[in-house]
Amino acid sequence: MAQDNHVSITGNCTRDPELRYTQGGLSIASFGLAYSTRKRNDQGNWEDGETSFFDITCFGQLADNVAESITKGTRVNVTGSLRQRSWETKESGEKRTKVEVIADEVAPSLKWATATVERANRGSGSGGGNSNYEGGGGNSRPASNAPSDGGYADQEEPF
Repeated sequence: MAQDNHVSITGNCTRDPELRYTQGGLSIASFGLAYSTRKRNDQGNWEDGETSFFDITCFGQLADNVAESITKGTRVNVTGSLRQRSWETKESGEKRTKVEVIADEVAPSLKWATATVERANRGSGSGGGNSNYEGGGGNSRPASNAPSDGGYADQEEPF
C-alpha cells in the first residue's frame, strides 16, 4: 500500500528513547531528532543554518530495538509517515497541535560512524515496526522460521 505522506529524515537524537507499553503490551518508543542545514557565507566558509526538531514514535519490535540501540547524540536515518495530533491543555484549555513522525524504519547513519549489526531475537514478539499500531504484520518472519543458531538456512536468502 502506497503512503502519500512518506518522509525520510537524517539527524541526531536529541534525547534517549523513552520506552513504554500499552495496556495490551505493545511497545512504544519515542525520541527527538534534530538536523541543521549548512550553507556557505559570503567568505566561502560553512555556517550552520536553522535547526529543525522532530518527535519520532516507534511501535512493536522496532520500538524495542530502538530503545536498546539508540542514545542521545546518535545520528540516525528515519523513514515513516507524518501524523498530526491535537489536544487541549488541562490548565488553560488551550488547543495544541503537534506533527510527529511514525517510524517504519530507524537505522544508524554511517556517514561519520560505524555500526555493528546484530540480528535481534524475535521470540514471540509482535514483529515488524509497522505503523498499524496493532504491532503485527510487517515484513518480519515468524520466529518458527528463524534458524536456531542465528544464521541462515541453506535454502534461505539472507534478505
